[in-house]
Amino acid sequence: MQRQELVLSWLVRLFPGQEPQIAPVGADASFRRYFRAQLTDGRHYIVMDAPPQHEDCRPFVHVAQLFTAAGVRVPKIIHQDLTQGFLLLDDFGDTTYLVRLDQNNAAELYGAATDALLRLQQASQPGSLPEYDRELLLRELQLFPDWYASRHLGIDISPHERSLLEQVFARLLDNNLTQPKVWVHRDFHSRNLMVIDNGPGILDFQDAVYGPLTYDLVSLLRDAYIRWDEEQVLDWTIRYWERARRAGLPVDRDFAVFYRDFEWMGLQRHLKVLGIFARLHYRDGKSGYLDDMPLVLDYVRATAGRYPELAPVNHLLDRWHGTVPREQYSF
Repeated sequence: MQRQELVLSWLVRLFPGQEPQIAPVGADASFRRYFRAQLTDGRHYIVMDAPPQHEDCRPFVHVAQLFTAAGVRVPKIIHQDLTQGFLLLDDFGDTTYLVRLDQNNAAELYGAATDALLRLQQASQPGSLPEYDRELLLRELQLFPDWYASRHLGIDISPHERSLLEQVFARLLDNNLTQPKVWVHRDFHSRNLMVIDNGPGILDFQDAVYGPLTYDLVSLLRDAYIRWDEEQVLDWTIRYWERARRAGLPVDRDFAVFYRDFEWMGLQRHLKVLGIFARLHYRDGKSGYLDDMPLVLDYVRATAGRYPELAPVNHLLDRWHGTVPREQYSF
């Protein structure tokens, strides 16, 4: 309540003579909170509350400037108080892609999202964002054994199992790090894309980095919150690849190679996401993400099942989920 009172006090100072009312909006997998501020004269805004002891608003401000210059729609920063951790932003409304998407409008909405993604990738420059390097990618992968296997499943991972997992991680990272690099939003999916005029409106971009070209595409098309048929995902991936080639982006000329990169990048992301969802539940008390685990697990199993080099992931999951007793499964 104390932070909410600070938000109200800040708004009163910004808008003298108004009587701002605030109400929580959305949800976030971090310490950030969002409020819709309604003023007496009818104006309305979004307030981002990022407690300084937990969050830093400066990356949000920096990335917003880069993305705006690239020609995509992100909330305009109208006022900021970095000391208190408050930003006053444009209000893009409540209609996310996840709320609106269906078979009738998916082509249009994903087409607009691809437009925005291509603009970001074409504007990318090294040195403007942190590197999505091996250390960060590996730290993310480590969430899978630490939080999903050990904490969520209660597995005491054996040295042999850990060695197998580390071998897969090394193969994934070798592939991920040889991909061409662009700006990477890191959560370019249906909950962070808003349906607005000349959209999409793009949210939650403060953790953007400079890294593998396929990362945001796999975030969009193999979304942890909405499932599409594999044939549909393949079609959208081909359409992106064709447009990226025409735009001069450094995608591989062989679609089969590009699609393999897309899939292996997806496995890195989805292993990480399983760990994050478990951590959100056990550490942060946000249990709703557990409902999204089955879809992410399906993505993991499907990809690991298509490539012999990645097969140990499914063997380990069989063991850990009890599909095959651990003592009876040798590999």
